[in-house]
Amino acid sequence: MLEGIDVKLNCDFFENRKELEEMASKIVFTGPIDKYYDYKYGELEYRSLKFDTEILEEQNYQGNAVVNYTEYEIPYTRIIEHKHFEFDTETPKTVITKEYPDNWNREKEPYYPINNEKNNKLYEKYQELSKQDKNVIFGGRLRIL
Repeated sequence: MLEGIDVKLNCDFFENRKELEEMASKIVFTGPIDKYYDYKYGELEYRSLKFDTEILEEQNYQGNAVVNYTEYEIPYTRIIEHKHFEFDTETPKTVITKEYPDNWNREKEPYYPINNEKNNKLYEKYQELSKQDKNVIFGGRLRIL
């Protein structure tokens, strides 16, 4: 799928922006659109996550790769049991990761945009700006749909 396409990994776009923009006629950008435009209209709000990974002395913890928890009383929102993605599920131990919601700031990874009226209006401004920019395609989980 990527035959003939230059791919750069482990490279911070913003630290290498000039070089990266010069090497391609079109960029697929999956980061924060507000950061891409240097917060021209202000900062969007995001949710971040904290992860707690455990190795358990049991063969199977939940029988699925991902179980979501939406109950208010449960502090985590999801448990991932990694072996159910592709590994041998017959191993005597298992690894789980609990995901906890976390407040976001610029030093943390943005995982999801906060979908509310304020953010939607601000995002629309950035989306209009992006329509004028023919050299970039915005995608990924940080879009507000």
